[in-house]
Amino acid sequence: MDENAPVTQHSQHSQHSQHSPATRCGLVAVVGAPNAGKSTLVNALVGQKVAIVSPKAQTTRARLMGVALQDETQLLLVDTPGIFAPRRRLDRAMVAAAWGGAEGADVIALVVDGKGGLGPKVTEIVESLKERREPIYLVLNKVDLADKPKLLIHAEKLNAMLAFAETFFVSAQTGDGLPQLKRVLAAAMPAGPWHYPEDQVSDASERALAAEVTREQLYLQLHAELPYASVVETEKFSEREDGSAEIHQQILVERVTQRAIVLGKGGARIREIGARARAELAVLLDRPVHLYLHVKVKPGWDEDRGVYRDIGLDWVE
Repeated sequence: MDENAPVTQHSQHSQHSQHSPATRCGLVAVVGAPNAGKSTLVNALVGQKVAIVSPKAQTTRARLMGVALQDETQLLLVDTPGIFAPRRRLDRAMVAAAWGGAEGADVIALVVDGKGGLGPKVTEIVESLKERREPIYLVLNKVDLADKPKLLIHAEKLNAMLAFAETFFVSAQTGDGLPQLKRVLAAAMPAGPWHYPEDQVSDASERALAAEVTREQLYLQLHAELPYASVVETEKFSEREDGSAEIHQQILVERVTQRAIVLGKGGARIREIGARARAELAVLLDRPVHLYLHVKVKPGWDEDRGVYRDIGLDWVE
């Protein structure tokens, strides 16, 4: 087993020639403010989970590509970190990854939380997109939760600020409006051969996906107790003789008190984090998983170049 193998889809696919003259392939940069629902949207367009989802903002750290199919078109969806005002080095690296994900894109999809409205973060991003030459699509997300009259006002104000190629009202959670969005994005892609095999759904390695799944459980189970002071590193990823995966990970925190939070009383919390991450990985990797977690206190891990490399971010001065 290659721990750096890309994540593939395990359901059955029809036969398809990747070099048909009718094929299209292109890059869609998915940008927006934190918590706009970018990761949920990418997962929904791909048809399975490739990016972690959390109610907490700024959980996507590195650019991640999801590979979606629409008829003869392969859409390469770059799920970028939310764009926000950076304070720490980690913040600066995340924002750099977001804009880096938009480089070389064929189209840009600006995702806006339709429920949350137009705050300064959204208007700043719109301003920064005005110099871009690619077609930019406005995707108002979470329409299932939003006030409908306000949605139309948001759309009108945003289109007055920037001439969007088209505006979509969608819910990445329920699937409303996604088929039309996917068709339009596919039609905008240039003709050419597919870049990835038909069953590949992400350019992330299985090793990286394993770390992301565990990190998601940290966010989901610890909420505000452990804001952004943690990182998950996959130290070992190997295959046992029976075909199951053996994964060893360390969770880095900054303080001893944070280690106690992750462990929980009598180790109950870390066992629950491990159990849920293991169950999800068994589905995503399509084989049994043995997951071993340990928590290490490493003050200032967010100033360690090696950690940035491991989680897929560039070191930003």
